[in-house]
Amino acid sequence: MTVSLSWRRRTALCALSLVCCATAATAAPGAAAAPEREKALAFSDDFNGPAGSGVDGGKWQVETGDNVNNHERQYYTSGNKNAKLDGQGNLVITARKENPENYQCWYGRCEYTSSRLNTAGKFTSTYGRVESRLKVPRGQGMWPAFWMLGADIGNVGWPNCGEIDVMENVGKEPNTVHGTLHGPGYSGSGGIGAAYSLPNGEAFADKFHTFAVDWSPNKVTWSVDGHVYQTRTPADLGGKQWAFNKPFFLILNLAVGGYWPGDPDGSTTFPQTLTVDYVRVTTG
Repeated sequence: MTVSLSWRRRTALCALSLVCCATAATAAPGAAAAPEREKALAFSDDFNGPAGSGVDGGKWQVETGDNVNNHERQYYTSGNKNAKLDGQGNLVITARKENPENYQCWYGRCEYTSSRLNTAGKFTSTYGRVESRLKVPRGQGMWPAFWMLGADIGNVGWPNCGEIDVMENVGKEPNTVHGTLHGPGYSGSGGIGAAYSLPNGEAFADKFHTFAVDWSPNKVTWSVDGHVYQTRTPADLGGKQWAFNKPFFLILNLAVGGYWPGDPDGSTTFPQTLTVDYVRVTTG
């Protein structure tokens, strides 16, 4: 998910949570197996609360503005206008075809509203398991994402800060998600990643799925519903800088349009929703 937003309009805020899987020691012949190392819950949001309420401000901040670099079509609104709890333990991020307050985007008057949340300044982690159970929207031009940015983005900029995309989906690929690394020399369409597709043509929008990365020094592994589909290490970068041994923060957003998904068309219905059951980060 390439960045742009800003300190208002140009700086992409960074999201991070990380993943460390404990490794069991190999026991010597005749010796008792070492106990599995206990994991610690570093961050958790189950989105419990009254229907219509906003997200926990102690955990998330709500970004506002458009995204110039990706040429997205939405305006990210403040408060709970497009991101609110449903009263059943879910966060619902809603994209609507509307512009009730004359929001201005890079191309003129915005056509859509949506929401983007991050934990910058509230939570960061270096390594761990970063996981979310969610249900994506459907339709041409929809672009939901759960991802992370290096917390030093304000000093080094993007892509030098590094970006870990836990899950991205574009509406024109209803049964496929992508996991990607972006960094110096391998950003944008040159990111290092892989896709995961559901069997039998099933669409990700049909039900909830669990997306995770397990992150340790010099290693990131992606999974969907427990199925590991790629692992990346510095050896995959062809000598380019590995930008992932430092704190990152988390981001959840639902974009509309942009270079990668393309714009909505006559087949796209609104509103569309990204529904999030939980977000968790465990370490240890």
